[in-house]
Amino acid sequence: MDLVFRTVYVFVLIFVVTRAVGRRELSSMEPFDMILLVVIGDLVQQGVTQSDYSLTGATTVISTIALLTVFTAWLSFRVRRLRPLLEGEPVVIVAEGRVLDRNLRRQRMTREEVEAEARLQQIDSLDDVRFAVLETNGQISFATS
Repeated sequence: MDLVFRTVYVFVLIFVVTRAVGRRELSSMEPFDMILLVVIGDLVQQGVTQSDYSLTGATTVISTIALLTVFTAWLSFRVRRLRPLLEGEPVVIVAEGRVLDRNLRRQRMTREEVEAEARLQQIDSLDDVRFAVLETNGQISFATS
């Protein structure tokens, strides 16, 4: 039972950390970030299982994480009020060609990042953008006029 409590604690901790890091950072990972994730995964495993390398321990931890993931998805689906907390909300970052600096600061993004994303979608200038939305998955959606 100790493994289940440790897994729940680590699940909540990871959930809070990923919310604090921000969606933009998570959507554009560099090789160093991937290595860091692997190292964190190993550290989490050691913290959760306390070096219990048994099949029972691994099964308990994996099952608990799977159940928590399914449970949070179910909660998000069933309880509309929890959706912003569990999934986040889309944020408008450009409206009628004007960059909304306040929203960019909240998301820890720069104008240059938005411009680069626009160029990737063959948009020459942010003046041509009716609105741009930072989606919950970290991608930017553009609507042009």
